[in-house]
Amino acid sequence: MHQPSAPILHAFSNPDELVNSLANFIIKAQKESIEKKGRFTVAVSGGSLPQQLNGLIGKHGVKWDKWQVFYADERVVPLDHEDSNHRLCVDSLFSKVPIPQENIHTIDYSLKDDLEELADAYEKELIKEFANKDAARFPVFDLILLGVGPDGHTASLFPGHALLSEEDRWVAYITDSPKPPPQRITLTYPVINHAARVAFVVSGESKADILKTVLDNPEAGLPASRVRPVSPGQVYWFVDDNASSKVQYPKTPFKL
Repeated sequence: MHQPSAPILHAFSNPDELVNSLANFIIKAQKESIEKKGRFTVAVSGGSLPQQLNGLIGKHGVKWDKWQVFYADERVVPLDHEDSNHRLCVDSLFSKVPIPQENIHTIDYSLKDDLEELADAYEKELIKEFANKDAARFPVFDLILLGVGPDGHTASLFPGHALLSEEDRWVAYITDSPKPPPQRITLTYPVINHAARVAFVVSGESKADILKTVLDNPEAGLPASRVRPVSPGQVYWFVDDNASSKVQYPKTPFKL
């Protein structure tokens, strides 16, 4: 197994600069992916992340018809519920851009009474997109976009949870999320850590302490610290100066 590369930390002095740089980074990843295989596979999380993708709205060069979008995690609620990551992404981004609806892969909420079946059905959506195309044991996303919670969780992988050691499944369910709603599905580490690129997006001084632990003290084992894609995959951090104010980890100037 190849050793994971060290994280690359980009810090920005203001939110606009972060949002615009992130959009440029995503478009470059999209261009490389489409040139290589004619499509761009992306997984997105919820929280404040979807709003930070609004630099893509109306931006030249985004080929929305080539995007295949999955959710890095999703709450088991109706798709139009205020807790749904899908609704959050639609409200913040997808309703404002010309992405074909069939390119956005949502959970099947009708399976809500059997979470194992619901997670399996979502895994089958992934298999349909990835199996035999990239011919690997795990799907290789072109880009996974994640946030970090104040406890260091990412996607729906929470500190101390049994799912942190899941090694086989692509999609797993939890019934006991410490943050409501309790029932969720999430991509697992084998999927996240096989991505070509993972980008964390973190802003605000409320994240300063947790970001310091995640980046400066990875041996504490917080879920976000465990995101280390296998080579040639790479993890990037797009953060603002408020969030990175306590971090000792070296920063890299952003350039495309």
